[in-house]
Amino acid sequence: MGNNYLIIALVFFPFAAGIGSYIIGRFHQLARDVFLYFALALELTGACCLFATVGTVDSFVWEGFASLGLHFKLDGFHISMSILASFIWLMTTLVSKEYFKGARGTNKYFMFILFTLGAMQGVFLSNDLYTAFIFFEVMSFASYPMVIQNETEEAIDGSNSYLGFAVFGSLVSLMGLFMLQSILGTLQIDQLIEAASHVTNYALLYVASALTLVGFGVKAGMFPLHTWLPQAHSVAPAPASAMLSAVITKAGIFGIIVVSCNIFLHDAQWGLAIVIFGTLSMVTGAILAVFSNNIKRTFACSSVSQLGFVIIAIGMQCILGEHNALAVRGTVLHMFNHSLLKLALFMGAGVIYVCMHTFDLNKLRGFGRKKSVLWFVFGMGLLGLAGVPLFNGYISKTLIHESIVEYIGMMPEQTAFAGLMQTVEALFTFSGGLTLAYMLKIFVAIFIEKNPDNQAKLDAKKTYMSKLTMGVMIVSGVILPIIGTLPYWTQDLLADTAQGFMHGHAPASPVNYFSLINLRGAAASIAIGIIVYFLFIRVCLMKKNENGIKIYADVWPSWLSIERMIYRPVLLRLLPFASALAARTIYVAGDTAVRLFRKLLFFKSKDVFTPPTNHRFGTYDAPVQPKRIINKSLAYSLLLFGVGVVAVMLYLMIINAS
Repeated sequence: MGNNYLIIALVFFPFAAGIGSYIIGRFHQLARDVFLYFALALELTGACCLFATVGTVDSFVWEGFASLGLHFKLDGFHISMSILASFIWLMTTLVSKEYFKGARGTNKYFMFILFTLGAMQGVFLSNDLYTAFIFFEVMSFASYPMVIQNETEEAIDGSNSYLGFAVFGSLVSLMGLFMLQSILGTLQIDQLIEAASHVTNYALLYVASALTLVGFGVKAGMFPLHTWLPQAHSVAPAPASAMLSAVITKAGIFGIIVVSCNIFLHDAQWGLAIVIFGTLSMVTGAILAVFSNNIKRTFACSSVSQLGFVIIAIGMQCILGEHNALAVRGTVLHMFNHSLLKLALFMGAGVIYVCMHTFDLNKLRGFGRKKSVLWFVFGMGLLGLAGVPLFNGYISKTLIHESIVEYIGMMPEQTAFAGLMQTVEALFTFSGGLTLAYMLKIFVAIFIEKNPDNQAKLDAKKTYMSKLTMGVMIVSGVILPIIGTLPYWTQDLLADTAQGFMHGHAPASPVNYFSLINLRGAAASIAIGIIVYFLFIRVCLMKKNENGIKIYADVWPSWLSIERMIYRPVLLRLLPFASALAARTIYVAGDTAVRLFRKLLFFKSKDVFTPPTNHRFGTYDAPVQPKRIINKSLAYSLLLFGVGVVAVMLYLMIINAS
């Protein structure tokens, strides 16, 4: 019972704390900051207390809430994600005070980040898709003010894109959830495998699950629904970007895992589709990051790519079936490694912005040459993200890569499926090389190259962050090599704890992360990265300006964007036009029906009924013919809405009866 109360506290305490922080902030900002730190530390402590219960299964049900109730559950994966969210929220909030110094609207910002944390806890602790969906929606709307915080034209455009994709994905997912409830008879996660085993109409199940996947894929930045992520990250404050990239995107991954590892456990066809989307995300994000000259946009595109690695691992779980141990562990560990890496990198970007007020790589050249703490944090982030041995990203990428290699070894070489998986494996290695290339681009520009205009002034800037921010940055950077050099005591422990959620199991023998074959795969990616950096980035992406100085050129065509080429024309022009045309057709049909009935009932009438002037029955005056008989009104709109609701209800009754 104690754990049940703790579950409720972890989910709903941040909402109460958000309101409290806003009220306190109206009177005293320092008191608000202390309250925020205390509330977030308390949330993290509560999540860590739950970790002691790993191995026992606790659940809580709030019967009748929103009809189907709220269902929560504690196991290793749920608790680990709860701890991760609480930790990253605390760390980013600690550095937010310096980042937002003198800024407007911080009181509102802190209230909504606490609301978002509560929603995140609701998603990660949920035990059914309906509960996850409810908190998923709360999270989308609560995080919107974080994106639009700066209220610039770019921030408004990026936040509109973020909200538009969120609403679109949610509506499609809701349709899928309704279908899944009808097909499976339940949305509870621990009942999905059993329910799916009795389904006979698999085509309908695939359709319902694909619709559900859309909303989760949007939040996870999965291709081709990824375009909001670079835009939102580029305009959001750096601490908010850290939350978006490190944790909020994992809510989408959570949903993909629930669908793939329960409804389609060991389903190779579904797994292949997930692998293809993951591969497209991995490659697309890496290419966009290579071309970007804005460090925050680079990190955002990098998130698309790194989450593509995770999505591939989820697909490999389905394909490998009973042999999915490596894929399961790679999924868990890369989720956590990516979160820790992006925490450090986005906080570093925030420190740079506070000093320079720009994220433009050309203007930031040479800024970090004599700034050891910043150099250390970015260096650890570069090595970890690129999968260099002895750093955390290497461990999880090795597991995912080996799961692909394992499957290729299990298949006949002449099949088309084997050729496809070999292509995926080659693109995996290539994308790892691109990761090193774009991270080298940032590191060399900021920490090695000299600024052609004011290098001496940049070198003289000794105090560039507060002691509190410096402490948080050092902690974030030190974690990365520790868990990379001690994987058997850190990352393997986490994988053992969380793998049960994905129905994984321990590998038949301990993984030798530093074997020659695994080191060879990492060396191939590193070699590709070095080649791409020196032969493509330095040669093709750097041009001389009018002063003869080589700068990083923006050569990516502005029109080459899925959102601008497809989504905006379709969603903002074609669909509204089609909807307006349909509505106008219905409107005119209503007018026509009224005219027809009037003609049939009042043969002598030529227009609207008016009181008789000569007091003879059936004889009426005929005033000027109006263009429309039924006026546009709220009442008429509600009438049409009611007709639509009745039609839908009749349809559902007929379907259920049959």
